[in-house]
Order: sequence, then structure tokens, then C-alpha cells
Amino acid sequence: MNHFTFEYPIVFVILLLFYICSRWCKAKGVSIYFPNMQMLKIASKKSSLLSNTLKLFTIVALVTALSSPIKQDEVVTKNDKGYEISLILDASGSMQEYNKFDIVKDIVTDFIDKRKHDKLALSIFADFAYVAVPLTYDKKSIKRLLSRLEVGIAGKQRTALYEALFLSSNLFKTSKSKEKIAILLTDGMDNTNSIPLDVAIKTAKKYGIKVYTIGVGRAGMDFNPAVLKQISKETGGKYFAGNSIEKLQNIYKTINKLEKSEIKADRYVKKQYYFQYFLALALFSLIFYFYITNKE
Repeated sequence: MNHFTFEYPIVFVILLLFYICSRWCKAKGVSIYFPNMQMLKIASKKSSLLSNTLKLFTIVALVTALSSPIKQDEVVTKNDKGYEISLILDASGSMQEYNKFDIVKDIVTDFIDKRKHDKLALSIFADFAYVAVPLTYDKKSIKRLLSRLEVGIAGKQRTALYEALFLSSNLFKTSKSKEKIAILLTDGMDNTNSIPLDVAIKTAKKYGIKVYTIGVGRAGMDFNPAVLKQISKETGGKYFAGNSIEKLQNIYKTINKLEKSEIKADRYVKKQYYFQYFLALALFSLIFYFYITNKE
């Protein structure tokens, strides 16, 4: 639900203080009388009205900026059953063969659509691994980023599989969820030696993550099934081999049917700030005010 509000509405008290001071705190000066005083007052009335209006507008704009105007979008995730899931995708050069990466992206996108109340994360690996999106309920952001990912975004020559598992596991450091899952999809074998296999597995086990490994392509030639089986077995997950689109789809359908655990309702508020527009208005008004007063 979108609504416009202020982060610090108490700041508007400054306007009340400004009014009180302008009304009762005026400085007393020496009065000088000129002939034809009435004509002088009439001549300066319009100019004074404009400068006073600009001064008041500047003060109001500055106070409004200080109050931090925002538009809030409140997102509430209801009590339901679900997981915290980290999606780990191989984006190395070999995934370009037979259009594998685009096929996998389509299947993963469909999988994301079915995870209505799950918290998801996305990690990518090739020459190096990195977390593209940390754990979030914002499925739209993950899908938007996923649609823009291409083979080679993390290099094309190597496969940092163990590093990807290690980095992804660390996303669950502060997680209190009972069901933590990582889905690791690859068509290659680790050849970077950046993180040892046992360290990656220990890290996943430390945070109670079940790793579901998916080997794409020809077992023993494209990927090492023994390693993927070891990862899944030691972490309590499952190993799958998907050498066709149908098999990959069935793998994700199987994962969709896994037993879910209770998750509590969470409330998130997205904020869009507008203070900069009021600061700009105040600046232009102040410049115009100085121009008018100096002209007089």
C-alpha cells in the first residue's frame, strides 16, 4: 500500500516558531519621516509583498525538506509455510553450449514464481563467485536481474564451484529459519582451487543448509557426479542429473514438493525520498529573493 508521509513531522514546529518570531519579535528601529510617505508606501507595497512571499516559501520548502517527505510501500508477508533458498547458478563459458544457460534461466524463473512465501537469494559463479542478490522476499528484483544475466558475466574460462557454495552458505549466518536450502546447478568441475571442497561443505553444514546439487550435461565428462553427490549427501540434500529440459523441469518440480516449515509474518517498508525536490525549490526561491531585494 503506497502512501505519502514524513519521517520527522516534528520539524514543522519550526514554522510555528517562525510565525511567532515574525509577529512578536520584530526589532525596534529609529523612525524617519519623509514628505509624501503614503506614495512611498504604495510604490514599495508590491515589491515587499513579493519578497515576503519568497522568504516564506523558502522557509516552508526548507522545513519540508528537513521533515524528510517519503512515499512508503508496505509489504507484509503472512504466516505460512516455506523456506529460505539460495539459488547458485553456473555462468561459465560451457553453459553457452546448446543454449543451456538461457534454458536454465527460464526454468529457474518458473521455479521462483512458484515460491510464493519463500525467501530467495541468487549467486553466480564462473572464474569467480559472487552473491548477486542476498536473501529477500522481493522476487521481482531477482527475476529482473536473472533476465539480464549472460554467460561470461563472471568470466568464461574457469569454474569456481566450491567458492560459490562457500559464499552462498555465508548468506545464512544470521538466519533463524529451520529450513535452509541451497540449489547448486553446474555443468563443470571446480578448477580454481580458491576454496577447498571440505571447507565449502563444512560451512554449509555449520549453518544447517541442505544442498541440492544438479549436474547438467554428461556425467563424468562435463561435471563430476561424485563431487556433487558428496556435497548433497553430507549436507542432507539430494543429487540430480539433468541432461535434458524435461529432466531439469522435473528436478525443480521435485524440489517444489519438499516438506515446508512454518515461517512467521514479516513486515517490510520500502521508502522513496523526495527531500531533494524541496531543497531545490528552496534554493531557487532564495536566489530569486536575493535578486529582488538587491534590485530594490
